[in-house]
Amino acid sequence: MPAKRKPNESNPPIPALAASEASLRALEDRLQYHFRNPAILELSLTHRSVAEEQGRNETDADNEQLEFLGDSVLDLHVTELLLEHFGHRREGDLTRMRAMLVSREALSQVGVRLQLGEALRLGADLDATGGRQKTSLLANAVEAILAAIYRDAMPAGHAAVAPLIRREIFDPHLPDLLRIAQDGANFGIMGDWKSALQELLQARGVGVPTYRNAAELGETQADRRFVEEVLLGGKVLAQGEARNRKAAQKAAAAEAFRLLQAEPMALAAAADPASLHSGKGDT
Repeated sequence: MPAKRKPNESNPPIPALAASEASLRALEDRLQYHFRNPAILELSLTHRSVAEEQGRNETDADNEQLEFLGDSVLDLHVTELLLEHFGHRREGDLTRMRAMLVSREALSQVGVRLQLGEALRLGADLDATGGRQKTSLLANAVEAILAAIYRDAMPAGHAAVAPLIRREIFDPHLPDLLRIAQDGANFGIMGDWKSALQELLQARGVGVPTYRNAAELGETQADRRFVEEVLLGGKVLAQGEARNRKAAQKAAAAEAFRLLQAEPMALAAAADPASLHSGKGDT
């Protein structure tokens, strides 16, 4: 049985393994928040593997507790934003919308936009195996950073973290949420773009989409990216690019869904190479 983790009593702080002071300041600029206590920002970026490699097991040596707090902070603020924009929707719809907004995939995309991977503090083994690009680690770091801002700004924690949640987590998805609400689509598929696209095409009576690999990019495993195409009746609707084929297919489906919602006549032009649209995924 693993030893029970306990609060730090006498061990010195864990040194930063990846994030330099300059990179932390640059991250603060991207967050549009500057910490009164920079140590809590460093802690929010510190994975448990750092302490484990040093034989430490204290609860205040990594970002897990901040992640736990950040999850609750995020749920509260996203719920308030959903009620602000979709107060007429039933609880079930609101719950599914929130689940999409705070999913691991959605939060990892936020982490990529904020370039959190380069600032993470990871153990050597995890770092060597691509930890900085892992969906779960990026998503967890986003939640931990939200908690770090919340605590750093106390007693005004909620006011301090609200702009980041709105700007990076809620607003990027708001156009899609509004469009689906207007069309009366099922919020149960929101965020599952392959299902959303299939439902849209079936509703229009034009068939079922298929997917195929178009290219593999990158010379090394760390740089590898896949390009997937989504087709309807042999006609390419859109492309998606991501670090694995599943994510690339989702990106392609999302791009095709947005295209067909914005341009209903795009189905007729799908065979025209000039009409090809491309989307990118970050997982």
